[in-house]
Amino acid sequence: MNIVRIYRSPEHIYLGHSGGPAGTTPMTEVPRVRLIAGRGVEGDRYSKLDGAKGQVTFFAEEAWLRLCRELGRADRQPDVFRRNVIVRGGDLNELIGRDFEIQGVRFRGVEYCKPCFWMEQAFSPGALALLSEWKAGGLRAAVLSDGWLSVGEAEAERCSA
Repeated sequence: MNIVRIYRSPEHIYLGHSGGPAGTTPMTEVPRVRLIAGRGVEGDRYSKLDGAKGQVTFFAEEAWLRLCRELGRADRQPDVFRRNVIVRGGDLNELIGRDFEIQGVRFRGVEYCKPCFWMEQAFSPGALALLSEWKAGGLRAAVLSDGWLSVGEAEAERCSA
């Protein structure tokens, strides 16, 4: 599995906004992040929550590119999904309930990261249904060891409709 993008955000924008507009704090793309065992991505919103199920979230680049094609969108980047680590070349659902390692950092796949209705606004109408059908919402994981993750050798692709 290659890491193609890394994001973090100091605040949740959907939590507590049910029935209202989303918040406005963006995801920030970074080339490298520090992970702290039992906390998550340093400086990210999940690292501030005690007992968070998923201290870091993963999303497949392949799912984003497929959505771009299926929904005819070329103007949305994967940060709209609000996941921390965008990866290429792995089945995230196979990691649920398993320990795994990326770039020397150990993780435990905690649960499927269910897509929510906000994806209709963030990406495009139809995104929620397709991601649900494909079971491609991402992965919540616990961080088991301290370490650093960096964008890998593989160059990130561009979304083209």
